[in-house]
Parts: sequence; C-alpha cells; structure tokens
Amino acid sequence: MYDHSSDTDLRHLQLRLGGDLALRHLVEAGLDVLPMPGGGRTLARWRVLAEVAAHDLSLVKLFEGHTDALAIQAELGGASIAPAGARWATWCAEPPDARVMAEDEEGGGEDIRLSGTKAWCSGAAAVTHAVVSCWNRDGKPCLAMVEMDQPGVLVTGEGWHAVGMAASASVNVRFDRARARWLGQPGDYTQRPGFWHGGAGIAACWFGGAWGIARKVRGLMGRAPDAHRLAHLGAIDAALTPAAALLRETAAWIDRHPRDDARQVALRARLAVEQAANEVMSHAGRALGAGPLCRDPTFAQAMADLPVFLRQSHAERDLAALGSLAAPDDGEGPDSWKL
Repeated sequence: MYDHSSDTDLRHLQLRLGGDLALRHLVEAGLDVLPMPGGGRTLARWRVLAEVAAHDLSLVKLFEGHTDALAIQAELGGASIAPAGARWATWCAEPPDARVMAEDEEGGGEDIRLSGTKAWCSGAAAVTHAVVSCWNRDGKPCLAMVEMDQPGVLVTGEGWHAVGMAASASVNVRFDRARARWLGQPGDYTQRPGFWHGGAGIAACWFGGAWGIARKVRGLMGRAPDAHRLAHLGAIDAALTPAAALLRETAAWIDRHPRDDARQVALRARLAVEQAANEVMSHAGRALGAGPLCRDPTFAQAMADLPVFLRQSHAERDLAALGSLAAPDDGEGPDSWKL
C-alpha cells in the first residue's frame, strides 16, 4: 500500500534511471500498489500518478493503464490470470472500425477466445497482460483479461504516427482466437462506480504533466527574471493552484461517496484541469521562448506530449455533458457554485 516512503522510492528511480525509467521499474519497485479509488485515500493515488506524469507523460499513460487494470479487477472481483509482477494495460477504446469479438470456449465457464483488432493499445509491446473491451455473441459490451505472450496475439506497428506521446506506442493489436477470460458481467465497465473514478484519475495525470512543465519553467527562468517572465509565471500559478484545489476536492468527494455516480465531479475536474494545462503550456512557451523548445529535450517532449494526451478529453462533448448536469430545474445551479 502507498505510503510516504513511495515518494522517496520514485525520486530515487527518477534520479538513477532518468529517461530510461520504464513501467517495469515502477512495478518491480512496488510503486503500482496504490490505494483503490474511493477507498479513503484517492488523493494519495492521484499524487503518485501526477508525480509520474511530471516525469514522463508517456510513462504515466502506461502506468495509469496498469494501475487502472488492477483497480478494475479488484472492483469486479476478477480472479487474475497473471502472476505477481505482471505489467497490465487497459484497452477499452471502441472506434467503429476496430472491434474485438469474444466467443465462449466449449463447455462454457470463464474461458473465451478473442478475435479482431483493438486500436489505441498503449504500451502493447511492454505489457504482459491486458484488460480488453470486447463484444459477446449477443452484441453486449464486455471485459476480458488476456495474456499477451501467446500465438493468437500480434502487436503491430500500425496506428501511431504522432511525435507527441510517441513513447506510449499506442498501436493496433490483432487477436486471432486468443485465449482470454471474462471479467465481470456485460456492461460492467461503464456501469461500475469506478469508471468515473478512473476518468478523474486521468485528470490527475494531465495535471502532473502541466505541473512538470511549470516546474521546468521555474528552473529555466534564471536568478533574476524580468517582469514579463514573472507575469507568465504568475499566470501559471493562477492556473495550477485552483486546478490542484479542485482535484483535492474531487478526491475527497469520491472518498465520501464511493458508490455514487461521480460523472459530474469527474467531468468538472477533467475540464478544469484541461483548461489549466492549456494555460500553462501557452505561458510556458511565451515565458521561455524558442530556446528550451529546441535545446531542452525533456521540456520539448513534455510540450509535445501534453497536447496529445489532453485529446483524451472529448472537448465540447464533455462541456455539453457537464452543462446538462449543471442545469437543474430550480435554476439555482449546483452546490459547487456556492461559497
């Protein structure tokens, strides 16, 4: 379970491995054993995600998927198919041109076979197991657990050409009657309370990316920054501080209401953090100019990665969804608008 010593362990790994820090190092160090969302220490979970994101956004994409897979299995009561130390992914995107179908094995039970192409499979070449969304013979959405090291699984090099988040290697994976096992019941993935807990956890990753850029700006401003640079740093502070406060408030709400629908608080956190992250990037570039973007590889990569990661947001669709939830019949607005 996470404790304060985990902060030190992560920093030691960062100092020792730098840009070579990978998912397997985090798993081997036990840093993936985080508090479960809604279990009373959601903020502690998000702080680890944010710290990993501040170090490397592609890495946190894999780390978040791994820890989300563990949380889904715990919530749905699935008996894991993997040994201790396995590296998990969560692949549940459902574009219309890539669908995985599941067929029961003869004799029924939990064992199934998966066939089809799964898109947006982050870290496919680096993980050992995955939680995958699929469709059963009745056309209902389901979840399955699959081992990657088997003849029926092919990790392709297709589907990813972006410079941003390049190291996440979010490629297509083809399944050809791959052995797998059911996880939960049809519809469980989006209907369980943890779905929106995980969605809010993504906002903690976005925040960590923006926080890492902000820390870099502070370090590159020099000992006597001029008024213009200080103004940009002030704008960054004004963006990050309320975003951090809202994430703390959201984590506390989830811990107080672990079984309630967290869609509204999660959407609000995601949209607020997205806006703050865009503000941070805008002011970071204007504060520092082209030099660090061209000559500092860590800063340049973070500035390329974060816009791509933020597009995991559904933009105006999420704004419209939040607006529909913030429009009660009495006209008073949600409690979050009140001091």
